[in-house]
Amino acid sequence: MSQIQDIQELNLEDVMGDRFGRYSKYIIQDRALPDIRDGLKPVQRRILYAMSIDGNTSDKQFRKSAKTVGNVIGNFHPHGDSSVYEAMVRMSQDWKLRDVLIEMHGNNGSMDGDPAAAMRYTEARLSKISEELLRDLDKQTVEFVLNFDDTEEEPTVLPARYPNLLVNGATGISAGYATEIPTHNLGEVIDATIHAIDHPKATVKELMQFVKGPDFPTGGIIQGIEELEQAYETGRGKVVIRSKTKIESIKGGKSQIIISEIPYEV
Repeated sequence: MSQIQDIQELNLEDVMGDRFGRYSKYIIQDRALPDIRDGLKPVQRRILYAMSIDGNTSDKQFRKSAKTVGNVIGNFHPHGDSSVYEAMVRMSQDWKLRDVLIEMHGNNGSMDGDPAAAMRYTEARLSKISEELLRDLDKQTVEFVLNFDDTEEEPTVLPARYPNLLVNGATGISAGYATEIPTHNLGEVIDATIHAIDHPKATVKELMQFVKGPDFPTGGIIQGIEELEQAYETGRGKVVIRSKTKIESIKGGKSQIIISEIPYEV
């Protein structure tokens, strides 16, 4: 009799809505999209924090990437090692990030899309600029929460002494949301930030005197100012980039096109 009472009759629509809603909330908040305050996704933040507490900083020697990946999985991010290592590699690629957050020794992939060497072969440490994201973490500047097994604490966000979201951009696809933020020049972003602090009601046009547009690590020429203004004004707009080229003469009266800067992520 008690077994029959344990059976619940639920509307499939309600169950699907509830379960998918929970899943969506998780991937929006805790996986695919960066936090506006430090510009990092949870896996990136956990990698930087794990390296920081392990003393794997820019003034010390490089350490095996596998050690960092193990620390991250064991203490903060209970997911597959490949997803952690791929995030770590991306933070070290100077054709993806305007200012890399991790320095890596060894094969960390190529602009052509070649994969990095396995984590047992590469070595890594924090870059100097990522220490500006972590600085003053020990001075109760941000909120800490318990990790997945309640044995350690981890920060909910990094102190972030510069606007990393704009400097290094972000890309991610979530449930019902996506982000595609281009990279920007560190100096320009800091000048605009100072102006915004001094003039809280500054318009987008005023701030665009400092930040003329995105600044991609691979160079290239950006075309179309109207679309840029619209993107900064509304958060939606497209950026058209063309390669930087020149024509050189070669033997036999022929000429060739030399491409010196290619569009971002091409």
